[in-house]
Amino acid sequence: MPRLRFAAAACIVLLPGWVHAAHAQQEVIVEIHVHGNTATSTDDILRTVGLTVGEPFGDERLQQAAERLRATNNFERVDVLKRYASIDDPTRIAVVVLVDEGPVRIVIDEGGSKKSTRVLRGRVWNLMFMPMLSAEDGYGMTYGARFSVIDVVGKNSRISFPLTWGGDKAAAVEVEKGFSSRGAPRLTGGAMIQRRTHPYYDEDADRSRVWARADWQLGRPVRVGTTGGWQEVLFLRDRADTPLVGADIVFDTRLDPMLPRNAVYARAAVEHFRLPDLPLTRTELDARGYIGVGGQRVLVLRGLREASDRPAPPYYQWILGGDRNLRGFKAGTAVGDTLVAASAELRTPLTSPLRIAKLGVNIFVDTGVAYNKGQRLSDQTFETGTGAGVWLAAALVHLHLEVAHGFGAGTRAHFGMGFLF
Repeated sequence: MPRLRFAAAACIVLLPGWVHAAHAQQEVIVEIHVHGNTATSTDDILRTVGLTVGEPFGDERLQQAAERLRATNNFERVDVLKRYASIDDPTRIAVVVLVDEGPVRIVIDEGGSKKSTRVLRGRVWNLMFMPMLSAEDGYGMTYGARFSVIDVVGKNSRISFPLTWGGDKAAAVEVEKGFSSRGAPRLTGGAMIQRRTHPYYDEDADRSRVWARADWQLGRPVRVGTTGGWQEVLFLRDRADTPLVGADIVFDTRLDPMLPRNAVYARAAVEHFRLPDLPLTRTELDARGYIGVGGQRVLVLRGLREASDRPAPPYYQWILGGDRNLRGFKAGTAVGDTLVAASAELRTPLTSPLRIAKLGVNIFVDTGVAYNKGQRLSDQTFETGTGAGVWLAAALVHLHLEVAHGFGAGTRAHFGMGFLF
């Protein structure tokens, strides 16, 4: 009985501290920002979002707010993102609402003593133009333009004509169609001709391709997709016509893909090619973890395995090297039927998390190997590289510059960029 009284007294003494500690860790919304709206007022968007300053924050509330905005059918794209309002106090949360209303035009009518405002949304055949600019390690700069028309094959549809030159020479027609009903897939398809120089063989690879794809969003973190098509590849004087089918599943808890924290990303994919001699099946497993380690620093751990079920023709071999899987070594250092790689990286932002453009630095170590069918992983020697870099992430651009030393291979600079105007 004395023990029982002692336990009860201890609970009474400690309970307020426990409650206070739990309350102290509760994230609270302290700011809400809206960007990108032209025709829809900020007040209307805030009413639809349903979030208020001072209420407790929860990840599921972001998803619910985004779904409510999409349900209005007033926006082509909606993103509701979490930002930290204070570096010193991680419980203070700022919510950023990004919307894209598509092409709109506001006209002011003046008649007599009255004025009225009308919003004219883009008509079906309004042609949209978007420059394209990117840089990929091993292939160089790619530049071009994308021309698009919307709602030609129904609401939430788009037909695009991307044309690029440089490292990736391509011309294509692409069709996208989305559906507002829950559980309906997003459909894409198209036709393309492409030429790229293989970084290992230093020979041009020409590809013609037609494809169709369906994607389903199963809740917030899970996305599955299927692909079917046909392609013709001319490489090293060998031409092959190949039907193909594929499927993939993605588990992604990142709220901000540009600077994720305490999140995971995992992707598993399989592709089957009906090559002229024998069928070929290729699999991909890519897993990443993003761990907050104090302040705004994030530790990123990654494991990658890509494999073929039989000896693959040169065009279908996996490529080792470059900033894709082994920094410190040039892209195309080696090729093989199986590729295994891993990396650890510490990312440190240098700017406030509230800024649209985020600047930061990183240090990393990569290791990887590529080998052929019939060989064992335990018999292989892994290549390793380590280095540091600087990166910039914003709503429209993501670029990085890294200098890495590959043990036994010297020191290399790696530059990558994706720009969306």
